[in-house]
Amino acid sequence: MASMDVPAGGKPAAAEKTRARTVDAPRLTWLTLALMTTASVASLRAAPTMAVYGLACVFLYLLPAVVFLLPTALVSAELASGWNGGVYRWVSEGLSKPLGFLAVWCQFAMTIFYYPSLLAFVASTISYVIDPSLASNGVYTAIVIMVLYWTGVWVSSRGTKALAGLSSWGLVIGTLVPGTILVVLGMVFLAQGNPSAAPMTASHLLPQWTGLASLVLIVNNFLSYSGMEMNAVHVSSLKDPAKEYPKSMFLAMGLVLLIFILPALAISWVVPADQTSLTAGVMQAFHAFFSYFHIGWMTPIAAVMLISASLAGMLTWLAGPSKGLLEISRSEGYLPPFLQRLNRHGVQQNILVTQGVVTTAIALMYALIPGVSNVYWIFSTITTQVYLIVYLLMFVAAVRLRRNQPDHPRGYRVPALTLVCTVGWLASAAALVIGFVPPSQFGGNSVGAYVAIVGGGLVLLGLIIPGAFLKFRKPSWRTEGGDAS
Repeated sequence: MASMDVPAGGKPAAAEKTRARTVDAPRLTWLTLALMTTASVASLRAAPTMAVYGLACVFLYLLPAVVFLLPTALVSAELASGWNGGVYRWVSEGLSKPLGFLAVWCQFAMTIFYYPSLLAFVASTISYVIDPSLASNGVYTAIVIMVLYWTGVWVSSRGTKALAGLSSWGLVIGTLVPGTILVVLGMVFLAQGNPSAAPMTASHLLPQWTGLASLVLIVNNFLSYSGMEMNAVHVSSLKDPAKEYPKSMFLAMGLVLLIFILPALAISWVVPADQTSLTAGVMQAFHAFFSYFHIGWMTPIAAVMLISASLAGMLTWLAGPSKGLLEISRSEGYLPPFLQRLNRHGVQQNILVTQGVVTTAIALMYALIPGVSNVYWIFSTITTQVYLIVYLLMFVAAVRLRRNQPDHPRGYRVPALTLVCTVGWLASAAALVIGFVPPSQFGGNSVGAYVAIVGGGLVLLGLIIPGAFLKFRKPSWRTEGGDAS
């Protein structure tokens, strides 16, 4: 998952202080920043989603990388090098405080659907240790989601600081090692003369056009690529940001594409598209390869690696987005006092518990809606839709800030900013619209039900709830000094 900013509602720093921070900041090499960015973005979880397209997944990963990943990385670098405080500060300065709240709210709200989809992946992976047939069992998936999420809430509410370093280990244990094993086994499998389950000829480089539904899976890649704005805060730590940051981002983009594309291809070589589970596809491929090479005993080991990385990621970031929302709300009064209350460990437990109630309700839908893969896709789409609102606001804010505050100190300036922001904004808007089209894997299920669930989730989470907080907030809701404009 994308790592979240921790916004702060402070006033703009003086130019001298900005320059001082830039000078005094500990230096990073462009290579180190590229690896940090790769660690925060890359994951194996999305591989099965693209594996169903076979060789065409290369195109479906490259397109959003060019029109979304790169604009996001460059624009967030300029904003982070000029204004601290994350996306709330950027949008508040460029547009307005209410829209800044909307942006940071959407960063938080997307996790409401993100964690169920993440834990559905964990549930399907655990099933390969217990009984692979459980991977398609909705009741089992719902139970695992609820147990793991509430366990995570309990751990996070204890204020455990030891979790901070888990994300870096997650990249190695749950992404690089199993991803490399998967790709190497796949190459050996093909080298021994075995046919690929998906055609690997040049005529299959582009996805077959059967209407909008044939391209819908590309929407999920926008969420896979999100999170570039987190590492943009380190741009001022580079020796020569104008030259080194673009170089760092191009290398990170190449590494991320390799981590996304090669495992997806490996899955397509051994698991037919019509049999690929969007939640258990990675383990399907491992199981098939390990069985072929007569090392089936490694299947549980691979499962444990994937599980540990996913749980580490969940625990590391469970309290992050809600903490950012809490800090803004305490200074600006966006949330009622009940949701601002802290427990004795200084953790926003009431927000986590409220989120947990909603997550539990969502988990039950896995038990009620037929087809775990369908539910997984719907929730992944809603997650993407809500998060895209953040980027739509960010691109507009960047253009406004360049126009209204051209002399504000920036450690990095995007060449042709308006063009880059326009490309990123149009790509985000197109992804948001396409997300309402059911994928071809949705089968003969009701299109109306799909649109209603996705649209309802987007409107409720992305508009109605934050609008209600803004409409009904009171001056008494501010618990720290702030300008409630």
